[in-house]
Amino acid sequence: MNRAFVKGDDSDSPEQGLPERMLSEAPNYVRRTGLDQLRRRYEALQDRHAVLKADGEAFDKPKLQEIERDLRYFSARLDSAILVEISSQPKDEAHFGATVTTQGATGGIAGFTIVGEDEADVASGKVSWHSPLAKALIGARVGDTVKWHRPVGEVELEIVAIRYDP
Repeated sequence: MNRAFVKGDDSDSPEQGLPERMLSEAPNYVRRTGLDQLRRRYEALQDRHAVLKADGEAFDKPKLQEIERDLRYFSARLDSAILVEISSQPKDEAHFGATVTTQGATGGIAGFTIVGEDEADVASGKVSWHSPLAKALIGARVGDTVKWHRPVGEVELEIVAIRYDP
């Protein structure tokens, strides 16, 4: 019999659900603000889930599946969160939670805050603690020059200032 007429595995069927969001294997370090942000996202998803379920049979099933998947993801992220007390970080070195001001070879000044994965937002200057940039900055002191290994080549950055906001 031709395989075209045999019911096979419908892996692409929407009934199978969405693929799970990938969870990082790295420790889930968070600042207080990052933990609060995770909680707010989880609570907002719970609220959206309740609203959709309240619609009875009229709810949007794909949207509900997406929300349920995201609830599982954020629940796992909250469960694995490791709160880092910024006040215990050495103030003269760049570590998790530090905002590091750098100057490049062309004289451009940029600031980066070393944060947890879920809080990272490059557009806001927040970089994940295990990104190549953060790895270059961690342990550096004011006056040090670090090498940031990027896919398009190395960049040298001088550490101009380090601060820890409460």
